[in-house]
Amino acid sequence: MSTTTLSMAQALNAALRDALREDERVLVFGEDVGPLGGVFRVTDGLTKEFGEERCFDTPLAEAGIVGLAVGMAMGGLRPVIEMQFDAFAYPAFEQIVSHVAKLRNRTRGRLSLPMVIRIPYAGGIGGVEHHCDSSEAYYAHTPGLKVVTPATIDDAYWLLRDAIADPDPVIFMEPKRLYWSKDEAALGDRRAAGFGRAAVRREGRDATLVAYGPSVQVALQAASAAAENGLSLEVVDLRTIVPFDDATVVASVRKTGRCVVIQEAQGFAGVGAEIAARVQERCFHSLAAPVLRVAGFDIPYPPPILEHSHLPDVDRVLDAVDRLQFGDEPDLMHLAGEAS
Repeated sequence: MSTTTLSMAQALNAALRDALREDERVLVFGEDVGPLGGVFRVTDGLTKEFGEERCFDTPLAEAGIVGLAVGMAMGGLRPVIEMQFDAFAYPAFEQIVSHVAKLRNRTRGRLSLPMVIRIPYAGGIGGVEHHCDSSEAYYAHTPGLKVVTPATIDDAYWLLRDAIADPDPVIFMEPKRLYWSKDEAALGDRRAAGFGRAAVRREGRDATLVAYGPSVQVALQAASAAAENGLSLEVVDLRTIVPFDDATVVASVRKTGRCVVIQEAQGFAGVGAEIAARVQERCFHSLAAPVLRVAGFDIPYPPPILEHSHLPDVDRVLDAVDRLQFGDEPDLMHLAGEAS
């Protein structure tokens, strides 16, 4: 199968285009997603190819966008909607929690909502307040929602295709700083793991780094830096936060005996806390050290000049690895400069 170099935004665009071509029930709509192609150009060209009946702009009213999608999904359509930025989705939160997440349970399974809510999220783009939140914990804490976040080009395409095909609502969280990352991809040849499965991005034996979305690249950079000093770190990319792949994470931690969880979101009561609890419960007798977390600070997202201090980086990950008490292992912090 031939490959081509794509950005993540292009891979997401391809997923939307292929879904629109293959299923006439699929619709794409949101603020500026029509002729403009979206703020990040993820929907570029879709209105021109499929017309304004299939890809169209909406008023600036997020609760109304989600409410419209609920009615469409109840009527048999498969809406894919975009919240322009992560924090812009908060006005729609009541619709998502009270209706999107609960309809299958409320109707005892007679109705489902096959809809996707795309949310560009997280930092690293120099954005201001309300443009760089990591809001995944809100959705992961809401029963009835599936929560997905890709970290690779292949996953951007295949996870979005899987989300659109799913019979239940999916919160699809797209790391903004990865929109312009590029890699070789063969979209016609599925190489990505199945929906709901984590992926081991790098094999290791000394400790496991568990990450998702934008933090996966940080974990991989830290693993490369540590390898220069003879330390072997395994990197697990969750891919889907809900459903959570206990089996892959547990197998990795039982093998290495140590675990660091990395997330951009604030540390308190975050997804990383749930992961740490699950690892502690399932791997207690295999752990040689406590499970540690590297996260954003417990503050509102800072202004652009300070975001480099707020976001987890290689320095902070290697510091956590040091604190796992490797005995005679030397300090790894000096490697961070070489990795950056």
